Amino acid sequence: MTTRSAIILFAHGARDPEWAAPFRRIAARLREARSNLPVQLAFLELMQPALADAVAAMAAEGITRITLVPLFLAQGGHLKEDLPRLLNDIRRSHPGITIDVTEAIGDSELLTAAIADWALAQHMSFTT
Repeated sequence: MTTRSAIILFAHGARDPEWAAPFRRIAARLREARSNLPVQLAFLELMQPALADAVAAMAAEGITRITLVPLFLAQGGHLKEDLPRLLNDIRRSHPGITIDVTEAIGDSELLTAAIADWALAQHMSFTT
């Protein structure tokens, strides 16, 4: 059996649809980089699709391995409690799919360094 893989970017969600614009740009950039790699944005709450729905859609497309990327800056209750609970339910519903979860983006030294560099550059642009 051939493994078909995909990426799900998992964000919190918000009432304002514009809130998701940066996450949509990340998804678009991934799709541009790998046009044959399915990429889906999913949300914990307030926006669609929910994580379970995104996984179900990928299962229907024959995806057998998903890399789940939490787009959260910190390890709070959503990642420590809500996500494991959601994943337990999803894995029971889709036992044929392997779901690998990356660290949250805020745990990435590369990304936190980039944010710090950006903040410093912003500061410098106002002070020079």
